[in-house]
Amino acid sequence: MKIAVVILNWNGKKLLEQFLPSVIAYSQNAETYVADNASTDDSIPFLKSTFPSVKIIQNKENGGYAKGYNDALKNIKADVFCLLNSDVEVSQNWLTPIIEAFKTDSNTAIIQPKLLDYKKKDFFEYAGAAGGFIDKYAYPYCRGRIFNTIEKDLGQYPNTTEIFWASGACLFIRSTIFKELKGFDETFFAHMEEIDLCWRAKNLGYSIKYVGASTVYHVGGATLSNANPKKTYLNFRNSLFALTKNANGSIFLLILSRLILDGIAGIKFLFELKFKHTMAILKAHVSFYGHLNRLLKQRKKISQSIKYYKKTSIVYEYFVNKKTNYKSL
Repeated sequence: MKIAVVILNWNGKKLLEQFLPSVIAYSQNAETYVADNASTDDSIPFLKSTFPSVKIIQNKENGGYAKGYNDALKNIKADVFCLLNSDVEVSQNWLTPIIEAFKTDSNTAIIQPKLLDYKKKDFFEYAGAAGGFIDKYAYPYCRGRIFNTIEKDLGQYPNTTEIFWASGACLFIRSTIFKELKGFDETFFAHMEEIDLCWRAKNLGYSIKYVGASTVYHVGGATLSNANPKKTYLNFRNSLFALTKNANGSIFLLILSRLILDGIAGIKFLFELKFKHTMAILKAHVSFYGHLNRLLKQRKKISQSIKYYKKTSIVYEYFVNKKTNYKSL
């Protein structure tokens, strides 16, 4: 099984310098690529001089995570693509359990390893923890992380198990499936595009798994921190995009409910004096309305055959029922 580890880079020389050595050291049975999104720093000369074994793909523009990977992966031949953030440290033998999981089940399309926090290595990391899920209204949560409450890794999620979405910080996908899905939806630009990709794979009947025997450590927020209103904008907007395209059932009532819940979140930000985040949600909704016609057309082309959620509202479970860890849900 030929594995291509592909790191998307944009002006990230310092991150490459820090994290690329672990990838090279522990990925002998894979080919390592850096896909550069038209960086203006000296990432490319640095890579050529310091890591000559790494293959470089130079994208013509910074199209974000979605377009960046879509453009780069067209130039790579492999059985499995590993999409790896530039701020991830991998561990010894991290690839072996992943390869075995793909070989064991031919229907497994996408896999995520255990994602721990690079700065606090005994805690899960926000972006994906031990595998992702969404509620009825497409609010994401993870085994190991619900909203901003992050669990300590006590070995509570060691197994290989079915999940709903895999984190884009470290996502393995069969190349044939990536092509069948026509890659990422580039209108997402960044954030939530991996949830949309996984959702489309699920709707086609494919399996997505978490493999706890493989561990990586993610810094998180190296491109956009959680405190950045742009991240709030992208997360709220793109969540609405994914919900409209992929959810089964009566979509209009579902979207209306989601918009109301977003409004409550905006009011919460307002009381916390986070005015820019309230504005980010408003801008996200305006953008969503502008894309609604396109999203409904996309919806007609996608099979919405599965029940995609285990919990009706993670918002209610967390804020009202005070359930702050996955096993309490």
